[in-house]
Amino acid sequence: MYSQPHLLNAYGVVMTPQQWPAKLTAHIARGMRDARRAAGLTMARVAQGCADRGMPEISENSLKNLESGRKTSLSVADLFVLADVLGVPPITLLFPLGSLGTVEVLPGRVVSTWDALAWFTGELPAGEPAPEGSAKAVLDVFRHHSDLTAAAVIARNLAKDRRRAANATLDKERRKALLARAAGYEEQAFEDCRELRTFRELMRNRELAPPALPEELAFVDDAQEDIRSEDRPHPPAPRKDDA
Repeated sequence: MYSQPHLLNAYGVVMTPQQWPAKLTAHIARGMRDARRAAGLTMARVAQGCADRGMPEISENSLKNLESGRKTSLSVADLFVLADVLGVPPITLLFPLGSLGTVEVLPGRVVSTWDALAWFTGELPAGEPAPEGSAKAVLDVFRHHSDLTAAAVIARNLAKDRRRAANATLDKERRKALLARAAGYEEQAFEDCRELRTFRELMRNRELAPPALPEELAFVDDAQEDIRSEDRPHPPAPRKDDA
């Protein structure tokens, strides 16, 4: 973590290690209550949503006890299901950015909410590279893969949009200009897809299983598929007015 442990909680009250689990549960419960009210959900509807997800033990009465503080423990499974019903990421219930400046992330250890969230997600402070082979390094690999996938999807969609716009134009000179611009976008899409394919191969070489690709990028993993043919469609036959 990023600060030295001390004996005060986020509100300046001395806490013992034995009190921390109940304090953490109450903290999560407040976030759940706020998310429930923001979504306009009654406790009964939340309980029904939990039952629909296979957790009928999260009853309306259990929710009342949780929000009132009578229930002082919460399982990880409960947290995940409740977050899904409430439509919020589970991590925002643990570390509510924007509403709390600090949290007691461990018994007697108060840090900024952002630092707590970064610790939970495997981040490191800026300027601290992840040691090779560490869990953080693996997380960074998958984050980079996610960035490359998003870039490839965006590039392909832009290329398709530009070519459609060019093909829908009747003005001869404008059409030529738009086709040239589309070709540039298609070249970028090709490069992005090729980079994604190379990175996925590197992941496999490190014995890391790459995540499944979106259906529109399935061809990236096909060794027999020519990425260039996918991302650089053949231009349509010339129109009579282009002759």
